[in-house]
Amino acid sequence: MYAIIENGGKQYKIEEGKKVKLEKFAGAEGDEVKIENVLAVNTGETTLIGSPYVSGAYINGKVVAQGRDKKVTVFKYKRRKDYKVKRGHRQPFTELLVEKIIVEA
Repeated sequence: MYAIIENGGKQYKIEEGKKVKLEKFAGAEGDEVKIENVLAVNTGETTLIGSPYVSGAYINGKVVAQGRDKKVTVFKYKRRKDYKVKRGHRQPFTELLVEKIIVEA
């Protein structure tokens, strides 16, 4: 069983018992989380596709960690113009342990 959810403008494939890194949201480590932006659910026999979300479907999970990803270096350069800009960025994330995918039909 798996589900496709929307988080931070991106889509993620979620499976029960697996960890996933999502866009940062409020919550301390160990907190229970309920995600209701479920776009599709595959139960093995049937596939439910929402428009845009599947009504009655949600994800129960637990926050495992809050952190920041590896640094991404952004370097802009224009030749012969003496223009160089170097910047770094570390994206904050929330690591979530998916406990249960629930579909209320």
